[in-house]
Amino acid sequence: MSRAPAPLSGHAYPWDVLGDPAFPARVRATGLHSVTLAATYHATRAATPHHPTRRLVDASHSALYRRAPDLAAPRWWGTRLRPAAPSWTGGEPDPFATATSLLRAEGLSVTAWLVLGHDSRLGTAHPDLTVVNCFGEHYRYALCPSHPEVRAYAAALAAEALEGVPVDGVSLEGCGQLGVVHGGVHEKTEGAWTEAEARWLSVCCCGACAARWSARALRPNAVQAALREAVRAGSPVPDDLASALLAVRHEATDALRAGVLAAVREQAPGAPVTLHAHPDPWATGPSPGLTARAAPEVDALLVPVWPVGAASEKAIRTATGHGTPVQAYVTALPPVAANEVPSHARRLRAAGASGLGLYHLGLAPTARLETLGTIAREWQQAEGTTA
Repeated sequence: MSRAPAPLSGHAYPWDVLGDPAFPARVRATGLHSVTLAATYHATRAATPHHPTRRLVDASHSALYRRAPDLAAPRWWGTRLRPAAPSWTGGEPDPFATATSLLRAEGLSVTAWLVLGHDSRLGTAHPDLTVVNCFGEHYRYALCPSHPEVRAYAAALAAEALEGVPVDGVSLEGCGQLGVVHGGVHEKTEGAWTEAEARWLSVCCCGACAARWSARALRPNAVQAALREAVRAGSPVPDDLASALLAVRHEATDALRAGVLAAVREQAPGAPVTLHAHPDPWATGPSPGLTARAAPEVDALLVPVWPVGAASEKAIRTATGHGTPVQAYVTALPPVAANEVPSHARRLRAAGASGLGLYHLGLAPTARLETLGTIAREWQQAEGTTA
């Protein structure tokens, strides 16, 4: 791939833009000229500290922030999975398209931010298509990409999100399997599991994944028993079994991504594609672990490095080994201390990051927006740029 995404971009939601004429000026005041704007997003309760008419948005379910999709279109034939429209964007019929048009008219570039496999509404309605752990517990927020129906849905969702809207880039989140963390509800699980326990609880044991195991001569009941024992007693999972389980997950992830990328390039053929990804191949969540095929298929990797410290710098260095430009996904929001973030960004640049995805233009109060501005200006000075 050869197209370059914006080296610096701030994330936002359509409701941050709609109804707030001052939003573009606030973006420019940070020194940024690019906005990564959600076109699809999971359920959330979001602060809007700068909006002139509200202070929060309660997005009660995952939504496609476009006009109502044509569910009779061929891309939706044969699938039970259909996106829902938001009811919290003030009656705007096409929130993403309208917000994108407003931003581009103000000279700002827009990257479409697509969240794919994270959907509690659909997972609740269709639990047979969700990730299932070795205890038989469904993760209703996580659609499993081993199911052809889920892969078809993700590709159709990407096509609907982008159709007819000129964008300057596309950012893919949740383009793989989610696991035991990042549920999106009021979590009461922090610190409950060791790293190893979370890994094994994130192995999907749904029927489609089990069928893939059987094709590798693995017995599903024995696999689940081994995983349960690893969680309960800390017993090791044999290396050959662990490798097979990871290979199954990566096969499904590669198949999901292939369909999504085909849809993206049909609808936005000139737009560089950034993939939310993690260099740990076992990682699940919004930034799935990199497969062997992933990096060469996209224009940049966006690696989550919210914690300040050596582990984040190591993640950037490791990701650069895949040969694709690596951008650092950085937050200026609490609990990270605002005064730590600029130096954190400097160290990430030294570790090999070629750009920054900054979180979050709509959520950050004024003091934190100023922190984003400091980061952007320092980065531009270091690169000798003004954009």
